[in-house]
Amino acid sequence: MRVGYTLMTEQAGPKDLVRHASAAERAGFDFEVCSDHYSPWLDEQGHAPYAWSVLGAVTQVTERVELMTYVTCPTMRYHPAVVAQKAATVQLLSDNRFTLGLGSGENLNEHVAGKGWPSVHVRHDMLAEAVQIIHGLFDGGHFSYAGAHYRVDSAKLWDLPETRTPVAVAVSGAESIARFAPVSDAMIAVQPERALCREWDEHWVDRGEGHARKIGQLPVCWDPDRANAVSRAHEQFRWFGSGWTVNSELPGTSGFAGATRFVTPDDVAAAIPCGPDVEPILKSARQYADAGFTDLALVQIGGEHQAGFFSFAERELLPALRETV
Repeated sequence: MRVGYTLMTEQAGPKDLVRHASAAERAGFDFEVCSDHYSPWLDEQGHAPYAWSVLGAVTQVTERVELMTYVTCPTMRYHPAVVAQKAATVQLLSDNRFTLGLGSGENLNEHVAGKGWPSVHVRHDMLAEAVQIIHGLFDGGHFSYAGAHYRVDSAKLWDLPETRTPVAVAVSGAESIARFAPVSDAMIAVQPERALCREWDEHWVDRGEGHARKIGQLPVCWDPDRANAVSRAHEQFRWFGSGWTVNSELPGTSGFAGATRFVTPDDVAAAIPCGPDVEPILKSARQYADAGFTDLALVQIGGEHQAGFFSFAERELLPALRETV
């Protein structure tokens, strides 16, 4: 299993994120994913810089790691034709190290465009059209499109990389897998469910890669003091356990604060590895490996608590992960 690091825009400012990206590469992570948010989940996280500016800078301070959005919603804040242009540019800047991760989005981030928040079925229809448009532009030449949700009028990507940008799509169940696996290069999911991986393999179309890549994400909270780690994870990540059915619908940080007011530190500690030890992280990572995931991006909770985590990762965590998962 390849092990990645998450540049979490909700918990750090742009300059810190760029420094974290460089440090994560030096620590030995295989890839780095970047969230793309207009708002943090909770006020306590306190950040939300523009992910694409961050990624552009990150391409210039890293040399080896693959980069990826985890994930961009190409339907409301961004027109899909513009997402294709941004992805092609980052692919060029990174010398072909970029994967475009896409998803149907959250109300938290997309409501700012003032277009309302559609039902999940409409959102999937919009995402399906967006993926068609992005692939059409990646094919090269002038491209036009007329769908139920989007129009593209003779667009062309004038700076198109020689290596086509891979497209990964976030899924949560059988319906989204059946729809998006055939048109995607990789799967994104945040739950270590074997059924997701099995169904993805059944629907995925091999375009020469030889295997279906499946990319998960695992929050952890490393700290020399476990009590501090649990407290910080509860303060900043208690929203995580609500599931995407809830998380995609709430419109702002106050909604997430209200929805998680009864979540206790013990609840969070039961779901997220906290503290200085390797074994709890290994145990959670094995769940993804056993389910069939090929890649796992770690989130170190707490924007100002990355330096110690990088030392821990380089010295203990990454060697242990590569030995056991």
